[in-house]
Amino acid sequence: MHRWRPGRPRLPRTRAGRRRLVQAVMAGCVLALLPATWMYLAADDRLRTVADVPRTEVAVVFGAGLWDGEPSPYLAHRLDAAAGLYRAGRIEVVLVTGDNSREEYDEPDAMRAYLVRHGVPDGRIVSDYAGFDTWDSCVRAKKIFGVDRAVLISQGFHIRRAVALCQEAGVASYGVGVDAEHDLTWYYGGAREVLAAGKAALDAVFEPDPRFLGPKETGVAEALAGGR
Repeated sequence: MHRWRPGRPRLPRTRAGRRRLVQAVMAGCVLALLPATWMYLAADDRLRTVADVPRTEVAVVFGAGLWDGEPSPYLAHRLDAAAGLYRAGRIEVVLVTGDNSREEYDEPDAMRAYLVRHGVPDGRIVSDYAGFDTWDSCVRAKKIFGVDRAVLISQGFHIRRAVALCQEAGVASYGVGVDAEHDLTWYYGGAREVLAAGKAALDAVFEPDPRFLGPKETGVAEALAGGR
């Protein structure tokens, strides 16, 4: 009785067949890189530093995880940048957007508490509890909170996707990519962006509704009015 053994993939034997195989592989590589290229071009002239970002009324800080109920180091870097921009008079209101899909996990409230401890008045912070991913956060900033223009704050590996998607959602954006140690998390985030670029491109093309849309909220307008 012969036991079945998987054979090795066979390469085409003819020169024409090998040429077609190479062309197919090259075409696949090009298609895979198209979303990342789109993100790069869409955000290329919209990236700034904390020092030179134009004065803008609203900053949007994207969630990046909690450790024991407190902002992760990566999220803390984002919030530090927002607090610095507020103290410098470059922004007036901070919209914190993150995940609160479970009662025991509340990114926006943890972000708010951190900002308050670092000098941002509670009345100048607005919480979006349904920012489950970047596209949802951008769409909700526009449709729910009425944000037309914003400074987006994230790590460098994520900021181009954030800018590209918010632009597509109708939020004219500048992106600030905060510095971060190039540790395992940083490299993981960079690698993840290659895959996330594909979803981002699909979001931009099909413009799906966020997981949760809900009624319009006046928090940003009230926070801006309260500071005038």
